[in-house]
Amino acid sequence: MGPPEEEEEEVRARLARCGQSHLLRFWAELSPAQRGALLAAVPPGLGEHCRLAAAAGARACQGGPPERLDGRMEPLPARVLGSARRSGPAALEHWEAEGLHQISQNKVAVLLLAGGQGTRLGVSYPKGMYDVGLPSGKSLYQLQAERIRRVEQLAGQRHHCRCAVPWYIMTSEFTLGPTEEFFVEHDYFHLERANVVMFEQRMLPAVSFDGKAILEEKGKLAMAPDGNGGLYRALVDNKILEDMKQRGIQYVHVYCVDNILVKMADPVFIGFCVSKGADCGAKVVQKAYPTEPVGVVCSVDGVYQVVEYSEISPETAQQQGPDGALMYSTGNICNHFFTVEFLEMVAHEYEPQLRPHVAIKKVPYIDQEGNLVKPLKPNGIKLEKFVFDVFQFSKNFVAFEVVREEEFSPLKNAETADKDTAATARQALLAQHYRWALKAGARFLDEKGCRIPEKLSLSGAEDPPAVCEISPLVSYFGEGLEPYMKNKDFPSPFVLDESKMELVGNW
Repeated sequence: MGPPEEEEEEVRARLARCGQSHLLRFWAELSPAQRGALLAAVPPGLGEHCRLAAAAGARACQGGPPERLDGRMEPLPARVLGSARRSGPAALEHWEAEGLHQISQNKVAVLLLAGGQGTRLGVSYPKGMYDVGLPSGKSLYQLQAERIRRVEQLAGQRHHCRCAVPWYIMTSEFTLGPTEEFFVEHDYFHLERANVVMFEQRMLPAVSFDGKAILEEKGKLAMAPDGNGGLYRALVDNKILEDMKQRGIQYVHVYCVDNILVKMADPVFIGFCVSKGADCGAKVVQKAYPTEPVGVVCSVDGVYQVVEYSEISPETAQQQGPDGALMYSTGNICNHFFTVEFLEMVAHEYEPQLRPHVAIKKVPYIDQEGNLVKPLKPNGIKLEKFVFDVFQFSKNFVAFEVVREEEFSPLKNAETADKDTAATARQALLAQHYRWALKAGARFLDEKGCRIPEKLSLSGAEDPPAVCEISPLVSYFGEGLEPYMKNKDFPSPFVLDESKMELVGNW
């Protein structure tokens, strides 16, 4: 059944008022169900959204250089910047202990941003389902689920209790169904079903350069997720903040699905942020080179934010401090700490102040004759908000620098690209596990039983001499491997998982 006639008339009038009557061009050809779906998809404030998008698109398309922020920028002050690389073992152990304590008290959750499709990756399913070609065949979702289980065990063992780290997964209309099916099919990777909470972010209409919402089918608007900064509205829309408070969650670790090395609910990062009394924190990595196209976490006019690489001149990007290091080297990796209190404040008070970012895209559309057109050049504007644009509202912001080789290798591109591919992600993980194995005293043999020479320093884009994959259920971050690996010979490739632990221990 379609919507009542008066509702239809009201929507027709509303669309006419905001210059969007073209959306009903094929009305006569639509079934009642299609009509109902189309009307239901028209968001309140569509006219304002289209005006905003067209104005923002016009600015973006004028082709002038982006506004440079050079004169207004300052590097992060030392008091807000911690470092895994430059801190001694005592500090790292203190932060880890604090983080494990908070986890053991059931005060920590992880929140995954998983609304994007694997378009750049060249697949039609959510990125988290991707198999990068590890010997175990594990997907990104499985690796992340197993890291949650392991960190729960580590906190529970240390504090003699059972504890849980709930996993909130923000999907979009595109990724919710496949993600739910994937988790059901894999029995939630043996996590407790009640502790995996999936929810959807909002979708926004794509808009043409002349301010018209785009039809992708005769009865369907072209929609796109509202960016990872859509998190803050989605937390309210789906009552996620209420769920967190009912569970007693106080701290949330937010991250992107595509980083194969992500440490779920990283106790060191959580402990650092909690010890500093932070309400908001960002993990950063040193930029690989001055003009690397990553955002930099810094201060602009005294306010913390991420400055995009296009907003900095090459001269500023190459500036060095007295110690010879880059002044602006704190690369943003979309890996954040928030208190629930801060998330509530942002969601209820500050979210409307977030400035939307413009993406100019090729959006398939239905032309006036009703034919589907796949444009060869960009024809549409999508507006999105970014999760890290809330740093400005923090009362006590901190950043924590981690080692890229240990914690950051994103999967973004198809194999034809030269970086951030399945091959580079796989290499990063296997190189890390090889380093762990050597540190634990393992030796590797080739198929003839000859010792494979060790190589301690590996570049990020290089295969380790021996292939050894270590299940997150065995070791979260290289801990506890000596009993299984010290002075033992392993074939290559080798997968150390739970089923082999006893066997390996007796070798």
